[in-house]
Parts: sequence; C-alpha cells; structure tokens
Amino acid sequence: MASLDGLKVVDLSRVLGGPLCAQILGDHGADVIKVEGPEGDETRTWGPPFNEAGMASYFAGINRNKRTVCVNVASPEGRDVVFRLLENADVLIENFKVGTLERWGMGYEDVLRARFPRLIHCRVTGFGATGPLGGLPGYDAAVQALSGLMSINGDPEGVATRMGVPIVDVTTGLNAVIGILMALHERERSGLGQSVESALFDSALFSLYPHSINSLFTGRPPLRSGNGHPNIAPYDTYATASEPIYLAVGNNGQFQRLCEAVGHAHLAEDERYVTNATRAVNRAALKVDLEAAFAGYEAQALFKKLVSVGVPCGVIHNVVEVLNHPHTAHRQMIAEVDGFKSIASPIKMSRTPASYRYRPQVIGQSTLDVLHEAGLTPAQISHLQQSGIIRQDDTAA
Repeated sequence: MASLDGLKVVDLSRVLGGPLCAQILGDHGADVIKVEGPEGDETRTWGPPFNEAGMASYFAGINRNKRTVCVNVASPEGRDVVFRLLENADVLIENFKVGTLERWGMGYEDVLRARFPRLIHCRVTGFGATGPLGGLPGYDAAVQALSGLMSINGDPEGVATRMGVPIVDVTTGLNAVIGILMALHERERSGLGQSVESALFDSALFSLYPHSINSLFTGRPPLRSGNGHPNIAPYDTYATASEPIYLAVGNNGQFQRLCEAVGHAHLAEDERYVTNATRAVNRAALKVDLEAAFAGYEAQALFKKLVSVGVPCGVIHNVVEVLNHPHTAHRQMIAEVDGFKSIASPIKMSRTPASYRYRPQVIGQSTLDVLHEAGLTPAQISHLQQSGIIRQDDTAA
C-alpha cells in the first residue's frame, strides 16, 4: 500500500510544473486522471527523442502513473464530463491561463468551491492572477530571465546564462505538491478544501538562495561566479592531472583534512586561508595553490582519497555516466514499468514506498474506463464519442 492510496486527482495541467506535481502524487498511490484536449499536451511533440510508439521523451518523463482521458474541455458537454470526474475527486490540478476556467464557468471561487466543498484546487501559474505581471503566461526560461536566476549563472566575464535544466518548472511542481499536502492535512480538521497557487515567479525567487539574502544585506546585485560559490571557498571546480574535480568544502575541519590529504598541510595554516571568510576573499590565490597541489593526481584517485577523509567533492559526470553509476542502481533511482524506464521517485519511505503502475499512456487511452467508473452510461459515452467530445485511442493496449 502506498501513502496516498485512495486519493483521486484530476490533472488538467500541461507541460511540466503541473504534470510533475501530479506524477509525484501518482507515484505515491494517488489515482491520477490526466485530462487532455483533442490536441493533447504539447510536450507530446517535444522531441526528438521519441520512443518506438512516437511518444516524446519529454512527455514520458513526467506522465507515468496516470490514466489519460481525452475530453474537449472547451465545449460545454466536455466541461460536464470534467464535473462528473470531480464529484468524488480530492484534488484538481490546472495551469490554464488565468481567467480561462472562470470564463468556462469552472472558476474555483465562482463555482468549484460551492459545488465541491472538499476539493483541493491547485493552480500553477506564471506570475499569479494580479499585480504588474499578473495573468501573463510563464515559461521556465523567461522566468529565469525575469527573476534574476539567469543573471547569477555563467562565467564572470561571460553573459547571463540559462540554467541547463528547467529548475523553475521543477521547483514550482514541488511547491505545488507541498501546498496540496498541506491543504489535505488541514482538510482533516476543517472538512473543507481550498485553493493552492504555485507560481513560477515566486518559486524562482525562492530558489535564489543565497544570492537573494546577500543582496538584501548589501543592496548590491551579485556578480556571476561561474562554478564558484559566492559565500564559501574552496567551493568550485579545480584542475587535476585529468578531468576537473569539484570541491564543496564547507568548514575549517574539512579544509584542513583536504590540505593534509594532498601533502600541503601548510595551506591550512596560511593566514590567507585560516577561515572561510579569508579563503573567500583570497579565493583566486587559493585556487592557484590547490591546483598546484592537485597536479599530480588523477581526478578519480583524488576523489577516492578525499572522500575517504570526509572532504565533500565529486568528479564531473555526464548524464549517461550517472545513470549507469552503481550508486544510482543502489538507490533504486531508475523506475521501470512494462519495459518503460524513467527516473524514480526521490522520496524514500520505509513502510509505504512509491510504486510504478502505469507507463505513460497515449492520449485518450483510458477514456472509456474512467468515464464508466464515473457513472456515465454506455449511451452517454457513445453520444460523447460520436459528437467528438471524447476520444478513446483504439490502439491502446
């Protein structure tokens, strides 16, 4: 049994933040119904790569453990179908442009709260509904630029650089999960649902640590520091006799053990390096001295030597290398269901672990089953099919 068994989630969201949130809930036992319009989630086309069935990897990575239903929600009859699905649902996740659900007569404050008083409504937005940027659509890279995240990423002498992963979408999805679980916990006391909003802009600002608090202290914008840390040294990439190694030395004891391990114990006593504050001020000279000490070591050998004495560091792996790493297997971080592999849930629970029940489905693969469970009669389902309001993929297994 999983921790969220018995929870029903209707997922109207698309792209990344909302679908990731819904997949996390599904991994831990929730029954997730993914509702897509006739064109489907646009990430179904975001490739290559595609698998043998033509499904884009981008879509597949965040849409397992869901049953897909194809409904034209833009039509009144399609919206009636969604209302039927919500009759016994616990959570609704959506990321429509602000005002869309209200225009369709499905707004939370106007309709859903009174009609489904126990429902948790989760809206993923770009910037929220109000304010100078309220209602604008949000995409990860654009929000990275607007929020300051891009300004702190890149080489000191280079240009502001987008982070190589959609960090804003991912953190927004995680914050949505946190909000939903908080609302479900509160519902145990009050018996009432509520609306949860997770905005990309807010999540991006929350992710700016420690640059945001540094600027609140100083009033100055941070400078780009490449791979280095603005507050800590040595915390950067350093050349070795082979590939670079990354050091993440957070205290004086670690720094002393580092220097002793490479035969340069005197560096820990150098007045320029005796505290983190002095090391941070003299980080350029420190990097020269450490790279001289590392010149006789291959990166992998240096890594083993340093971690054996408790110095945090890592050799820089590419994605294929880390996916094939023995610790990835040990941590059971590759999930497989019916031959489909993806990254497993990072949430490890002792009694109620994550489970992987459905591989990502083609659009409308479970339409008939889900609507039958929702109480629609065969005649009603047939009418909706013939009217083009719903679609069942006949090629689905």
